[in-house]
Amino acid sequence: MGCCLIVGVLAASPRIILLGLWLFTDYLSRIGLAFIWGLIGFLLVPCTTIAYAIAQNSFGGLQGWGTVIFAVGILLDILLYASGRRSRRERAAAG
Repeated sequence: MGCCLIVGVLAASPRIILLGLWLFTDYLSRIGLAFIWGLIGFLLVPCTTIAYAIAQNSFGGLQGWGTVIFAVGILLDILLYASGRRSRRERAAAG
């Protein structure tokens, strides 16, 4: 049961960070992302959205290290979805 809580908090953390960035800073608005793309990023690929914001604001876009940061964000989102799928499969097999 404790493991499910930890996985849940880790899965929600990128969304909490995005919500904080949107409410309390102009970090996301500086990248010129339309509201609908920000919402899609919030719902489906939060780590990638954060990585894109970091690449645009701190590394001058998707070139050089910005591309590396963006790729890490994509990998994190894939790992989050894969771990969620695996835990659902394990619960289904156990119960």
